[in-house]
Amino acid sequence: MSKNNLVQPYLMFNGRCEEAIEFYRKALGAQVEFSMRFKESPEPPPPGMVPPGFENKIMHCSFRIGATTLMASDGCTAGQPKFEGFSLSISVPNEAEADRAFNALADGGKIGMPLGKTFWSPRFGMVQDRFGVSWMVSVAAQQP
Repeated sequence: MSKNNLVQPYLMFNGRCEEAIEFYRKALGAQVEFSMRFKESPEPPPPGMVPPGFENKIMHCSFRIGATTLMASDGCTAGQPKFEGFSLSISVPNEAEADRAFNALADGGKIGMPLGKTFWSPRFGMVQDRFGVSWMVSVAAQQP
């Protein structure tokens, strides 16, 4: 394995990708780098792979939040996506930014651990956003 390999989250929103990207744009300043709809694909998907009505849905997109690139799609199924067994961790430079990001992600979501001081961070909290994606928001502790 090359140490230049890159691991990036790829989120499947089951028909709500465009809505999710717009939410992350407003909540976290996400910037779309690339987006392609199913109908724009240079090769048509195999018959039966894409549900009827998904022609205008997002086949693939990449977006940046800070220094991180994430990828997303509507996938090939409808219904509530299941984002289980992981959280996206976002580090911000100060407590005011932690409050802003946490509150924006919590809008329509569910707070797992309210923002507060911990032994590792002056501000840390956990929240599940309205799409079911779990986030950990933290401010890096100052090193002595």
